[in-house]
Amino acid sequence: MGIGNLKKITNWEYWPSYLFYVPLLPYAFYLALRAKSFGFFSAVNPGIEGSGNGLESKYKTIQMLPSNYCPTTIFVGAGENTEDILPKIISNNIAFPLIIKPDIGFRGLLVKKIKDEVELSVYLKKFNSINIIIQEYIEFKNECGLLYFRIPDEKTGKITSVTLKKYLTVTGDGESTLSNLILNDERAKHYSEYITELNKDRIQIIPKANEEVVLTTIGNHSKGTQFIDGNHLINSELECLLDNLNTEFKGWNYGRIDLKYNTFEELKNGENFKIIEVNGIISEPTHIYDASKGSYFKALKSIKNHWKLIYIIGVKNKKLNKASYTNLGYLIAVYFRYKKYLKKVKALNTNCF
Repeated sequence: MGIGNLKKITNWEYWPSYLFYVPLLPYAFYLALRAKSFGFFSAVNPGIEGSGNGLESKYKTIQMLPSNYCPTTIFVGAGENTEDILPKIISNNIAFPLIIKPDIGFRGLLVKKIKDEVELSVYLKKFNSINIIIQEYIEFKNECGLLYFRIPDEKTGKITSVTLKKYLTVTGDGESTLSNLILNDERAKHYSEYITELNKDRIQIIPKANEEVVLTTIGNHSKGTQFIDGNHLINSELECLLDNLNTEFKGWNYGRIDLKYNTFEELKNGENFKIIEVNGIISEPTHIYDASKGSYFKALKSIKNHWKLIYIIGVKNKKLNKASYTNLGYLIAVYFRYKKYLKKVKALNTNCF
């Protein structure tokens, strides 16, 4: 076993997601007993299909936000004639490059930055068996995730997690090719196959000394983006911004907002940012994946605390606003639907880029 593989095994940041959830299943069972329902979480976000359990339409969810907060987004249904898509893009004033991804998606699967009509045509033909969305590419240089909640009988909410995202980058030495820089970089080498394919048109260039080369601008951990704990940046101004959004987004009480922004100071003031995605109960406090700031057991504790918040919100929303719980049969059906869809998307993702 190579040193790189050993580090990936010993560094919990790279561990599979089930290792962060299986140990907490007894606690989830305890919460279900207290709520007298295994579907208590379905009452958390009545404004989102399934409370945002991961199988909701990203397009429908983002349409519930004020348009000035979001990138222009269009929906492409499975099997839709590919010749009709480009006119739709043009009529919505979306220019290349653009972002394309599944309407129901997980962990960055099939998310791609499309540079021209040729790449668009290839993507649409390859993945026309699933619903997808196309978004304008937001040029703001920074990206972060903000996890927010509001208890139903309280006027204001709280931000519990700020995750700053550092896109995968290598620094040139004036001698090595981009390919060698990737293979010798402590982080990039873990994603070398994906990154090499993504940068195949320039993989043999030799970057100048101290030149930073950004390898991907998809802000997902599975794509190599580094998640940095930014909880020290939580303040009343940022929470006020999310409170205002919560007021306009009816039926959303818990979840993570992923957004791109120019500077954090401008973001706090509600300026120069765009929300690229809204997540519901499936949201993680992704700052936990900053291994330099915590531990595996601290990460488990954070997830546990957030599950408790989901329980509190769900129970109160049912009591105060008559939000409904789903039954066990529905949850089982959702689970198998999730497994079936995930298997399909993973199969499409195999060797696609």
